[in-house]
Amino acid sequence: MSLKLRKLLPIIVLLSLLFAAYIVTSNPPSAKRGQPSAAPQISVEVAKLIRNDLAIGIDSYGTIKPRTQSVLLPQVSGQIISINPKFRAGGFFEEGDILLQLDQRDLLAEVKIAQANLFSAQQNFSEEQARVEQAEQDWQRLGNNKKAPDLVLRKPQLMAAQASVFSAEASLSKAELAVERSNIIAPYTGRVLSKSVDVGQVVSIGTQLAEIYAVDYVEIRLPLKNKDLAYMILPESNRFENAAVQEQPDVTIFSDLATRQSWQGKVVRTEGAFDEESQQLFVVAQIDDPYGENEGNGLPLKIGQYVSAKIKGKTIENALSIPNKAIYQGSYVYVVDDNILKRKNISIAWQSEDVAVIKSGLEVDELLVLTPLGQVTSGTIVSINSIDGKPVKAAKKTREKANADKRREKRPEKNGGSKQGEKQAFDDKGAKS
Repeated sequence: MSLKLRKLLPIIVLLSLLFAAYIVTSNPPSAKRGQPSAAPQISVEVAKLIRNDLAIGIDSYGTIKPRTQSVLLPQVSGQIISINPKFRAGGFFEEGDILLQLDQRDLLAEVKIAQANLFSAQQNFSEEQARVEQAEQDWQRLGNNKKAPDLVLRKPQLMAAQASVFSAEASLSKAELAVERSNIIAPYTGRVLSKSVDVGQVVSIGTQLAEIYAVDYVEIRLPLKNKDLAYMILPESNRFENAAVQEQPDVTIFSDLATRQSWQGKVVRTEGAFDEESQQLFVVAQIDDPYGENEGNGLPLKIGQYVSAKIKGKTIENALSIPNKAIYQGSYVYVVDDNILKRKNISIAWQSEDVAVIKSGLEVDELLVLTPLGQVTSGTIVSINSIDGKPVKAAKKTREKANADKRREKRPEKNGGSKQGEKQAFDDKGAKS
């Protein structure tokens, strides 16, 4: 290869590279983008948002507690000789019923002894009275005009004899009371929770016979969430007001122990302090006559039974409420605007298991999406199947689809025109070269 050619070769290679770079930069690659489909991708059910009055129901839970619960104890000692058939676990009894009888023979003997002591004391008292009268007569026979001293008239001895009579009378009353207490009598109308003794057992004072409770009404201690307090009617009173005249909200008690059952009651009082562990305020609900004739045919309430409760709260006027199933992650919902899906963030004022009251983020007459959605983005075209549960007519769906097609067609035409102008300018430039 000649020397001249070897000198020109690098220049030729450089010029070739420059020309290739010019060609590449002058003709950039263009990707053909297909137009997205204008047809709706999702069919949804929507509800038209309206404002109306909403009666708040506060959910709570608790366990059944008796109004009065007692441990039955004997006040005398003795052997159990008889037990009432009602005296058994779960048995009902009336006020004044004799539940157990103790052997009275020792007690009746004590009564006889007390009676004998009383007769002896009364005799001594009578004799002392006679001595007092005799002493007064002797004082007068001696010609003393002054009043006789008490010791001369034996008044201290008379008072001692009288005190012996009072003591004997008290001992007799105590012995008779012991005989009366040998019959264990029901203090109120109630039910036996548990029985600890049986016939033949010897019991002493303080031996536990049974646990019983009153059946006139039962109570349920219900916790309230702090966010629910503003919507709750609390039966509060001060020491100058009668608690009976306070407004007592209705409460429905539910149990699913055997079958779905419910009982009606009242919230009768509010506790005076927040619970230290949960930092919640408790109210007490009351169910009257839970074991009476109006009990029903279901399973009666049991002490210690877990129940749920629905407390009647305040009524929110002109509230905007939506079902919880329409809320995603507790912070946003989807609405449909001109067949376009839009995501909207919301602020919740109050929420129950079923509905939520919206504080901000939604407006009246907006179409709220009720259909559960998966991974969707705002701006997706949708079709509406029903509004407030009423099916949308096919003709309306067709018009909606046509409108959506027109909107999507306008966007590609604008983009396509600009690309066509760019291509024409490049062709003109190449022709000039």
